[in-house]
Amino acid sequence: MERLKRVIIVGATSGIGREVALCMLRRGWLLGVAGRREDALEELRKNYPEQAVAYPIDVMREDAAERLMHLIRQRGGMDLFFLSSGTGHQNPSIEEEIEIRTAETNVTGFIRMVTAAYRYFRTEGGGHIAVISSIAGTKGMGMAAAYSATKRFQNTYIDALAQLSHKQNTRIRFTDIRPGFVDTPLLEGGEYKYPMLMRADRVAGVIMRAVDRKKRVVIIDWRYRALVFIWRLIPQWLWERLKIDKL
Repeated sequence: MERLKRVIIVGATSGIGREVALCMLRRGWLLGVAGRREDALEELRKNYPEQAVAYPIDVMREDAAERLMHLIRQRGGMDLFFLSSGTGHQNPSIEEEIEIRTAETNVTGFIRMVTAAYRYFRTEGGGHIAVISSIAGTKGMGMAAAYSATKRFQNTYIDALAQLSHKQNTRIRFTDIRPGFVDTPLLEGGEYKYPMLMRADRVAGVIMRAVDRKKRVVIIDWRYRALVFIWRLIPQWLWERLKIDKL
């Protein structure tokens, strides 16, 4: 009998992370769910007491990696690490606090979690790391400079770890998931209207198929794949002159 997959999800309290967690729980997988909102974590644990264990983790805190290791032990090990925590803002006025907060979450917090998972899998002889990044990492977006820059960082960091894994023969697989606009609390409020908005549950289904196949890079939805293809064809001098008033 095949052993049930053990998954740790950081960022399971809302949005894409929560929808992916629910998909995995419906499959009967064993989950360790983490995030900042303890009430949302407790709700998942109560609804799936035989499958889910929960532990609060804030990727901004210096003890985040230590808490992740605690959750892994609590779950009895880990086969797949899924990182869905992050932040992003339209910030055309370039308010320093917003830019720095975005960088701290999407870069420093990202490094804490991904490197901790990498070290764990290296010790265990292999595993699978999947992260939610964004198509915004394709080009520098003037309306969200820190967000697009940090997403490019995430793409490159996963590329680098994938190369390192081959060099070290660690048998760690990587999946870099790059959505466009998804209808989640991250986009709620504010004055901006987002085009080509996708439902979070549909996105979660695409992610599950990508994780099953251990796809290396996933751009969700053919419209966004076409958009990214066009973006990459635009010369830098022209890109910098485009008047894009929203992402």
